[in-house]
Amino acid sequence: MTYSPQLGPAVPAWPDAPPTLLDVVVPVYNEEVDLGPCVRRLHAHLAGHVPYPFRITIADNASTDTTLTVARELADELPGVEVLHLDAKGRGRALRAAWSASPGSVLAYMDVDLSTDLAALLPLVAPLVSGHSDLAIGTRLARSSRVVRGARREVISRGYNLLLRGTLSTRFSDAQCGFKAIRADVAARLLPLVEDTGWFFDTELLVLAERTGLRIHEVPVDWVDDPDSRVDIVATALADLRGIGRLGRALGTGALPLTELREQLGRAPLRPPPDRVPAGLPRQVARFAAVGVASTLAYLAIFLAARSALGAQPANLLALLVTAVGNTAANRRLTFGISGRRHAGRHHLQGLVAFGLGLALTSGSLAALHAVAATPPRPVELVVLVAANLAATVLRFVLLRAAMHHR
Repeated sequence: MTYSPQLGPAVPAWPDAPPTLLDVVVPVYNEEVDLGPCVRRLHAHLAGHVPYPFRITIADNASTDTTLTVARELADELPGVEVLHLDAKGRGRALRAAWSASPGSVLAYMDVDLSTDLAALLPLVAPLVSGHSDLAIGTRLARSSRVVRGARREVISRGYNLLLRGTLSTRFSDAQCGFKAIRADVAARLLPLVEDTGWFFDTELLVLAERTGLRIHEVPVDWVDDPDSRVDIVATALADLRGIGRLGRALGTGALPLTELREQLGRAPLRPPPDRVPAGLPRQVARFAAVGVASTLAYLAIFLAARSALGAQPANLLALLVTAVGNTAANRRLTFGISGRRHAGRHHLQGLVAFGLGLALTSGSLAALHAVAATPPRPVELVVLVAANLAATVLRFVLLRAAMHHR
């Protein structure tokens, strides 16, 4: 089945569902040995520790052993156990199919090996039942998490999440932990936009949720690695890299309807902050400073490279012009969270205005220095330029923030 990226229905298609029905999906492929003990243990935990109506959905991913037979026997044995069979593999495909057909109002999933301690299940779903959060994930990377696994998997997991932060600017800590939940109304909107059918499904869903402005609740978990895991790490890593590239292009080109989703699913704004502390200012200042440091280093490198050949003033002009364009693009995306091409031309034009003012400050400082000393020492010249650039940076932040937040 092919899923096209389009908005889903406004509400779940299950009007008669109990208001707090929890559906826990267990995707499986050739798990005839572990499936029975897993589902019985999960069912006992839900019955004894979770105060909501529940059901367990076993999503069989085209197993070639007796997994499907075992699943059907469990459905006959235990109340509230359902079986969904798919003719094609893929964890993402199984979750999409199970969640889309579920009557639950809170949808969760976990790996069949139960690597995550089930004590974290109620803290995972409770914020969704209460309406406090929209998605919830277990995290193995919180300080209070207790994790037992080999060094190779630890390095891969941390490296992958660092890669997501660097490429897609994510803020959630653990994309790959097989222990997640989502509200059904949110799933109905986001699932049609998630293209991946394999292991990248989780990451893509979380990135879309985060970009839409939804609240993602993180639960530190106790987690013990399954030594019998049959995940092909190399193939999964390559598929994840392709997924990051595809999703990054979609976000960069504005192909995803994030604005519409924010309007439909986003939370109402908080009450206006005090006039002296604009919303988001501390984070924006920190990111602007980081971009500014990188821009200043690039500016100095270009200035020093061109100084001997062009002279001080032309080298200053060239260095400022090159870094101004990159600085505006970086601040637009990283500092102010604006993607896509909408108003990009206006933003860059306003960035050039700020560039002109910065040029006036730095050129004026250079002219004043050379008026005092015809051939000032190079270190003195650099100190004057850095000081002028700091003043220009403050001015640039004020102007860019006003431009980026203009409606």
